Amino acid sequence: MTSTAARTDWDSFSQELGEIETIRDPAQLAKLSKDYYSYSPILQPLLADKVGEIVVRPANEAEVLRIAALCVQQRLPLTVRGAGTGNYGQCVPLFGGVILDMSKMQAVKWIKPGVACVEPGAKLAAIDRQTREQGWEIRMAPSTYRTASIGGFIGGGSGGIGSITYGQLRDRGNLNAVRVVTMEDQPRVIELRGDAVQQVNHAYGTNGIITELEIPLGPAYAWAELIVTFPDFMTAARLGQALGDADGLIKKLICICAAPIPNYFAAFRSVIPTDSHCALLMIAEPSLELFAELVRAWNGSIVYQKSAQEASKGSAIYEHTWNHTTLHARSVDPSLTYLQTLFPADPELKLLEQMYYHYGDEVMMHLEYIRVNGRVLPAALQIVRYSTPERLAEIIRHHEEQGAFIANPHTYILEDGGRKTIDPVQFAFKQMVDPYGLLNPGKMKAWQQP
Repeated sequence: MTSTAARTDWDSFSQELGEIETIRDPAQLAKLSKDYYSYSPILQPLLADKVGEIVVRPANEAEVLRIAALCVQQRLPLTVRGAGTGNYGQCVPLFGGVILDMSKMQAVKWIKPGVACVEPGAKLAAIDRQTREQGWEIRMAPSTYRTASIGGFIGGGSGGIGSITYGQLRDRGNLNAVRVVTMEDQPRVIELRGDAVQQVNHAYGTNGIITELEIPLGPAYAWAELIVTFPDFMTAARLGQALGDADGLIKKLICICAAPIPNYFAAFRSVIPTDSHCALLMIAEPSLELFAELVRAWNGSIVYQKSAQEASKGSAIYEHTWNHTTLHARSVDPSLTYLQTLFPADPELKLLEQMYYHYGDEVMMHLEYIRVNGRVLPAALQIVRYSTPERLAEIIRHHEEQGAFIANPHTYILEDGGRKTIDPVQFAFKQMVDPYGLLNPGKMKAWQQP
């Protein structure tokens, strides 16, 4: 596959695409071949030199079909790119070739009560601006909400802000339908509805090019932003669990950060005391009065509060949560990395407490409470003081042996990250729609080792 891309006449390739936008500038190629894999010291040396030969920007589905047909004809690898806000090298082209940048396809085609039809390049914040006019909002988003595209989020994400209410993207009901362009000898458009969407949901673009999505919406609330500090971490963690379990309180975000993580938040240094443990929260304004009573019951101190209108200006709480927490920490200390851990459902948080005291400052505890199979539990994006690959592997192994699930952020292989097993449904779909293995090659283990 490498040799095919290397001997391609890219001038001729561009000419065959006619008016479809192409980019050959080396600086732009380098930029559009990357995501935030640099968070991982394991991935950095593996992916640093990987770059595509050309970027192609289709404006509509018909242009996607033309690009797919030409790539199949010339047997060229094609890597679909959203906004490049992922962290695992999902959109990094391992074998060069074509980068398919979907950023021009950003239309919100229609909005109905509880559902919207959008193109893959639509930014999440832009979708929300339109749906909120009708009283609806997207159900969940990553911390890169302002810049992430919906196609990239579905292709590479798993959940985020809103997951405390709606679970994860893979849960039935969180994606209604998609249109997908295939990479067959005669590319075609396939519509997947209902459970069939799982064939391409979180598949890194390895088995189809998403050109349209039908996404469910939730009721739009005025979300207040708050920071609550606590004298010790486990009290903060238990407040997070209690808030998650409080079904009557409407919330969108429950992020708990152990000291010294809040020290990395430059925007909030004036309100968060040094070396404090804190909760970063988004609470619906009608729930604020009773939420304050919950805080008092757990001896917390509300040190920061903005109404929804005030929160639309200045530093956003959500941009200090999920993997933005890692971003802020690494901006101070680039040697830091992170893990993604799912602790078991346990109201007493016994394993979480055990790991917090076991690792101390080496594995700084950062929790995001989410709903999994109807139960609230802490997902952790711990910040790790990296030393060696061997020590990192030991930390991962110890967590798994104790009963925590690690979604490894230090691999670009689809099955080795979160799933840990080959997905026969996604593999079978790839065999059908991408028979030559041209879509984002090297990322699906099932294809490499059938």
